[in-house]
Amino acid sequence: MLLAGVLPLLGAGPVAGSPPVPGRAATVPQCAALAGMRIPASAMSLPTTGGLVESVSVETAQVSGRTVTYCRADADLFPVDPSAPDIRMRVDLPYDWNRKAMMFGGGGFDGTIPDLAENVPFGPADQPVPLARRYATFASDSGHRQNPASPPSLDGSFGVNDEALDNFAAGDALKKTRDASLFLIRHAYGTDPAEVYFSGGSTGGREGLVVAQRWPRAFDGVISAFPAWNNLSEGLDLGYLAQVLSRPGAFPGPEKQTLLHDRVVRACDGLDGVEDGVVSDPSGCHFDPHVLRCPGGTDTGPGCLSDPQIGAVVALSSPFRWPYRIASGETGYPGFPFLAGADMRTPFLGFGTTAPADPMPVTSGYGFQYWDQWVKYFLTRDPDHSGLDVDPRHPGEWLDRISRLSTVEDRNDTDLGPFARAGGKLILLHGAADELVSPLSTTDYYARVRGLLGPRTTGTFLRYYVVPGANHANFGTPAFAAAWDSVSALEDWSEQGKAPTNPVVTDTLHDRTRPLCAYPRWPRYRTGDPDSASAFVCTR
Repeated sequence: MLLAGVLPLLGAGPVAGSPPVPGRAATVPQCAALAGMRIPASAMSLPTTGGLVESVSVETAQVSGRTVTYCRADADLFPVDPSAPDIRMRVDLPYDWNRKAMMFGGGGFDGTIPDLAENVPFGPADQPVPLARRYATFASDSGHRQNPASPPSLDGSFGVNDEALDNFAAGDALKKTRDASLFLIRHAYGTDPAEVYFSGGSTGGREGLVVAQRWPRAFDGVISAFPAWNNLSEGLDLGYLAQVLSRPGAFPGPEKQTLLHDRVVRACDGLDGVEDGVVSDPSGCHFDPHVLRCPGGTDTGPGCLSDPQIGAVVALSSPFRWPYRIASGETGYPGFPFLAGADMRTPFLGFGTTAPADPMPVTSGYGFQYWDQWVKYFLTRDPDHSGLDVDPRHPGEWLDRISRLSTVEDRNDTDLGPFARAGGKLILLHGAADELVSPLSTTDYYARVRGLLGPRTTGTFLRYYVVPGANHANFGTPAFAAAWDSVSALEDWSEQGKAPTNPVVTDTLHDRTRPLCAYPRWPRYRTGDPDSASAFVCTR
């Protein structure tokens, strides 16, 4: 295993650090020169044993309706631990380069290289994606390969290796990939990017906060959407909820989930001044699930909820606290806003269509499958251990391991002052109806940053937007399929000092717009066409 990582560094290939060809156009990549190039360990600020460009090719494709020619370079970064997997990474280097670079984050447990021609989270379809704007784009698999037999982004088996776990959970692979990518960009174009940005959602949103916290000068701007920043804390809540929903009679099936969703929307939809299927102020929505109680509390069909099902719904939408200390300092998770307009008709991300069980069904909710993998490979490192056998309220023998993992998984440093002083800009986004990562959690992180740095300093580098009706990554058919050109907004703010002013978000499924209100404001209907943002005003 050690030789597999070291021998490529001793083989033939361009010498790392060799100068670019003099006089060549800085906007055209020297693709052939990257073939077989060795990436020295010294090019990365974190320990590796170097890397190697495994393949290069010149591609031409239609991207956002534009013909884009680019050089694709695939590389491996080799670990220090010979038993750890390589980091696989990719860089797309466009012709007519705009002198900017964009790194993409992953999702779930990662394990695959994101599509470098993708859009940013909640990005608009009528504007070009970064590669079509001639950004150099790059990303990695975060240091392990997804098992093709596992559901996408739900393979946690790499967690048995400490270096692989740190690459993913602590974010080490992010900096290694960033450094190696800029090394290749420099050799392809003969110059560094003028700006380097990061964009990601969910795990990728968490990764965006990781880079701002740990390496405040590495990126000029970050788009962090629905970030799972307190990954271990959320996992404990998901583990508790998995146990609750696995109890006899507690799981509400899809028909009951739809019933609950429809009744919540019916109760709270008009509180913003217009009935449009969107609950604009979830904090003002108060719904008692007991109004759906079946006669006598026993399950009598899809038109009501039994007492065990009401208990499960209350648990899902309530804060979860644990009666012990963990090293990250976190004490709980705020729960999910299922009773505040969440779209329960996307079961894969929420409840699932079947109850959690052992073995964990692929038809259970995504979060419960995530927890099960975490227990098997991060916590117990025993693939035969059931996630339902670990009680997050009373973990017993696993408490010390949970506490240790919290130091790498809960990325809760709220002192973003170094990032701000370096000129960094952060756009934070979350859908108010997110089924998988609670928007209440992102609001908690924002409040902590604001409480530490103060409103004035926070306002110089951070904008936080909660999008009513939007769910996790526009999955399925959300009440509001959010689309906003955050890339242009970030460019204007970072490069010209023009902070976002009165932004407008589009619902791509329902052909309507809303003001994108900076938290804690939300859009209240005033007068005019309810499908137009001009008919709404941001209010507290």
